[in-house]
Order: sequence, then C-alpha cells, then structure tokens
Amino acid sequence: MGRVIRTLKIGTGLAALAVAGAAVWLAVAPPELLRVGTGYAAKIVCSNVFVAGRDPDEVLRVDVQAPGNPLLKLLRVSVDRDEGVVTAYMFGLFAPGKAVNRPGMGCASVPDGDVAAAGTISWPGPQPQTAIASSAPWPNGAGPAEADPAIAKLLADPALTGPNMRATLVIHDGRLVGEAYGPGFGPQTPLIGWSMTKTVTAALVGLRVGQGALALDKDHLFPEWEKDGRAAIRIRHLMGMESGLSYNEDYGDVSDVTRMLYLQPDQPAFAAAQPLADAPGTRFYYSTGTSVLLAKLVMNSFPDRRQGLTFPAAGLFLPLSMGSAVLEADERGWLSGGSYLYATGRDWAKFAQFLLQDGVWQGHRLLPEGFVQMMWTPTAASGGSYTQGQMWKAGPQEKAGESQLPAETVYMRGHDGQTIAIIPSKKLIVLRMGLTPSRLGYKPQPLISAVLERFSQ
Repeated sequence: MGRVIRTLKIGTGLAALAVAGAAVWLAVAPPELLRVGTGYAAKIVCSNVFVAGRDPDEVLRVDVQAPGNPLLKLLRVSVDRDEGVVTAYMFGLFAPGKAVNRPGMGCASVPDGDVAAAGTISWPGPQPQTAIASSAPWPNGAGPAEADPAIAKLLADPALTGPNMRATLVIHDGRLVGEAYGPGFGPQTPLIGWSMTKTVTAALVGLRVGQGALALDKDHLFPEWEKDGRAAIRIRHLMGMESGLSYNEDYGDVSDVTRMLYLQPDQPAFAAAQPLADAPGTRFYYSTGTSVLLAKLVMNSFPDRRQGLTFPAAGLFLPLSMGSAVLEADERGWLSGGSYLYATGRDWAKFAQFLLQDGVWQGHRLLPEGFVQMMWTPTAASGGSYTQGQMWKAGPQEKAGESQLPAETVYMRGHDGQTIAIIPSKKLIVLRMGLTPSRLGYKPQPLISAVLERFSQ
C-alpha cells in the first residue's frame, strides 16, 4: 500500500512539474501560433472598437472566435479606452498580443509589445473628416437610397446575400438603388475590406503616376534589392502579383502573411526581405506582402514621410468624400496597403464608382487616362484570373472563363466574403460585405446575376 502511495505522490509531483514547466514555457517563449492568435484578436478588436465603434465583447465572440481556429475560443481580451490599447491573452495569461489605436491611422498590431514607442507615431495635422452632413442622395450626401422595389426584394433574400451579410449595396448609373444591412450594422458602420484594400493601394500608385512621382516600369525599388535579381522587379510586376518573390499566403497556420501581419512591427521590411523564387514577370503568385511594398513605394515617393502617411486621405478619400475611410498603418507607421482599410459600405461603393468613371470624380480627372483600363486588364501569368491593377477577373470560387456573367466583369475581393463587382457597360456595381468564411461555400455571383437581370429587362 505504501508503495502505491509513494508512486502516486511521485506521479502527482511529475505532473505538477510538467504543468509548471508548460506554464513557464508559455510565459517565456510562447509558440508563434499562439502569438499570431493573440495578435490577430487584439488587432481586430482594437479596430472594430476604435474605428468602427462596436462592442468589444461582441467583436471577440462574433468576429474573432466564431469563424476561426478552435484555439481562439481560449482567448481573453481587455480594452483600455483611455490609452487606446487592446491586449489579448491565451488562457487569460499567456502570449499577450497588443494593438494600439492612433487617431487618424486606426489601430496597429504591436508585436514587440512596445506600445509607448508605437504611440509616438501620430497623425500629422488635422484629423480626416468623419461624416457627411448633407442629406443629398448618394454619392454627394447621406440621404436614403433611391429604392428600387425589385432590388429591395433581391436584397431581402438571404439565399442571395449569404450568411453573416453585413452590407449589400447596388449602384446603377451612378445612383444608389438599393442597400441592406445585417443586424447591428448600417450605413454609418465602417467595415474592413481585407484584400479589397489592395485595389485602393493600386489606385494610390496611379495617383502618384499621374503626378509624375512614380512610373510603372521603375525598377531598383529598394536598397536591399540592389545586389541581386530583385533589382529587376518593377512596379508593374508588383501591381500584377508577378514580382517573383517567395511568399506563403496561407492563413491556416503560421505563414509569411500571418507572420508579417501579427509578428512583425515593420511589415514592408519583412516583405522586402523575401528571396526571389522566379524571374520577375513570369509567374503569378498572390501575396499581401506585394501590396504592402506598393504602399511603401507610394509613401517613399514623397520627400516627407508624413506626407506619404496622409496621402490616402488627402489625395483620394477627401476628393471622393469618403469621410469614413481609414487606411491603417503598422507599428512603425507604414501604410498597411494589403488588408486594413475600413470604410462604410457607401464609401467603398464611392471608390468603385470612381473606377467605373475611369478615375474621374465630379468632373476632375484624378487617375491618368488609361490607368483604370490597365487595372482591369488580366495578366497572362495569372491565366486571365488576376489583373494588372490588384483586381480579379474571376469571382470567388471560380476560375477565369467559368462565370456566366459578362466577360468584362471585374472584382475587388477580400477575405471572409468581401466583394465588389463592377460591370462597366451596364454602369453597375454590386457590393457585398460580411463575415463569411470560404468554407461556407457562399458565392456572390447569383446575386450579381439577379441584379444584372433586373437592369437588362
């Protein structure tokens, strides 16, 4: 009996040591996967609280935990509204991830934990506009949609708008003819575009091209590329996702994209450090790091980095009266041009209308002639599915040429079900945003087809 008791004591002691050892390991050197999880949670909660004005508990439950990895269920988040800091912990104790709100720049993940240093980077100058007071119809004011009963019926059909829809808008011939929102969301709610942000970054490049500060065939883009084959990479290659840089865009684990977004304080430095895997211009490979590099090139095109930081607001959002738009920056203050633009559905639609109008707004040409057509033109390396300007010719879950929609249809697309379809000859825009992981199988094409049929009668 005594031997059994001694064995149990030894076993209990070893188990306690194992638990203590695991706790020390998690506290001192938590695995990257846990750090990605807490970094992601802190960033998403921060942006939705301070930019979108949502409840943090709801954001944690609905946006972070519901659609993701089971480990995310173990996260706990605290929000310091006075300091603008969000902290997420695994098991309530380990692998802390932090994000900080910087007004005008939105929230930044702080992978190194130095919130004080991150907070020293601030918006230079007056804060961007946040609202439109006019009651005029869209796009000039905040007035109600010019409701089309047939469109309203389509937007009321959940089979067409899909699960977890947050905003669906239809623009025809420059008029907002229908809009619908999910519970808790409305015309004033800023929504993350995820990779739809890439198309906005491409337009920012176009603005600087038109101003003579950038050229699509410019090479020798970064000092660290001067001594190897990366010196041959041109802005044109980056625009079409044909840089040849090695990059892993898998969101299911710790990969280049999750490491860049949640473990690196300087996103473009990480993207620029990737080695060359293919000759520039020969292979299509979708990469958020590519768009981050484009955003840095836009900022570098100004003599003062502060001008580069404010350029999206001053050069694009203000002229288009996109008062809600916030293009967030990373911890070091570089624009996060691949993922993190927040704007209301109505303001996202303004940007799409701007493209539909060939880069002209209120009679003023902002993008050079031919630039939008270039943005819509598919690349050979992508097999026709991706364009020369950070857009898609193929809709979600389809290959180039499979769609029953007009061949001219072009898309902005983002993670978790963000899409804006533009059909130029029909002067038609169909926006659909939500929290709809691809595993749910939703495709916006039936909705777009139904809307198109309405205006083809």
